[in-house]
Amino acid sequence: MSTASAIEQPRQPIPIRWYRSPVARDEMKRLMERSDTRALLQTLPHLLLMVASGTALYLALMQPAPWFGRWNPWLLLAVPPLLMLHGFLCSFAINAVHELGHGTVFRTRWLNSLFEHVFAFVGWIDHFSFTASHTRHHRYTLHYPDDQEVVLPTRCDHRGLWRNNGVFDWRVLWQYVNALRLRYRVAIGKAGFDGPWNAVLFPADQPELRRAPRRWAWCLLLGHGGVLVAAITFGWWALPLVVSLTPWYGGAIQMLMNSTQHVGMMKDVPDARLCCRTYTAHPVLQYFYWHMNYHIEHHMYAAVPCYRLGRLHRAILADLPPTPHGLRETWHQIDAIQEKQRLDPTFEQRPDLPAPVAVPTGIGQVDQDQDQDIAAA
Repeated sequence: MSTASAIEQPRQPIPIRWYRSPVARDEMKRLMERSDTRALLQTLPHLLLMVASGTALYLALMQPAPWFGRWNPWLLLAVPPLLMLHGFLCSFAINAVHELGHGTVFRTRWLNSLFEHVFAFVGWIDHFSFTASHTRHHRYTLHYPDDQEVVLPTRCDHRGLWRNNGVFDWRVLWQYVNALRLRYRVAIGKAGFDGPWNAVLFPADQPELRRAPRRWAWCLLLGHGGVLVAAITFGWWALPLVVSLTPWYGGAIQMLMNSTQHVGMMKDVPDARLCCRTYTAHPVLQYFYWHMNYHIEHHMYAAVPCYRLGRLHRAILADLPPTPHGLRETWHQIDAIQEKQRLDPTFEQRPDLPAPVAVPTGIGQVDQDQDQDIAAA
């Protein structure tokens, strides 16, 4: 085979045999059980609070006469906190999409898809492209080039997260126009599939893989464009701020939580304890983060529903590295790692691992492989 033809051949990823902390078979069965009731308790309050905060923000800005009578400028004092609250709630849409995309939240499969679409619309998220990328991220976590969703080393300045859309991106109108323009270009096939990673996920010789992202781009374009048309037609000028501009304000806390997952960890290792980070979080923050602070556990056993990750954490605690408590301690550790990486770009933090734990009776590698298949499905 010539050199040229060899280069043209698509790269075949090397399967990775991931380490799994041992869990007894009966406990694993309970952990993997999906519950529509638990799923609704995770999903509906989040959505309802988003609707409530958005409604309150809209009313404070618009103050419709039938409800408020005369215009009351004092109500505008409620706008900044309502804006931050609404942005905070909506910023976690990506975490909802992530979990629902795994198909592990609801026992009833179509409910996963239904709510995934709802949260994806709120966050302008192309969940089809995200799932294609995230499947490979789980199979080949931090093994470049087979995982290009997260590429290390990367630097994350948590102080800078409070700027731009962490609080309020003053370029919001420009960002909004760019978002509409991008969705249009994706919908007509002129954007969204370029770059080396997308060439792997959506090869040019398999155009059928691009149909779902293109259709969804039309949905986002028509949906959010319809919100803009309604606002102009009926004078509902605050409606786009509440419905369509949420990705550009109030997202600082979500960014602080989400950026912890892999930064400063080790690449090219077959052990989630070395390439992922788990930390404990305030129960309220953990709820809206869809329990992804248990990120080692999620990567080890991705078929475990998010609302059971805390229980999984306790089940394998003796086999985990020390767990930082809260965002402050977590970012203190990350800052220390990043300072070492500033001085030595090759530095990688190797967490302290406990001595190997005895394998409980009843678990086998077959069980673990089956779980990995579910996780990557």
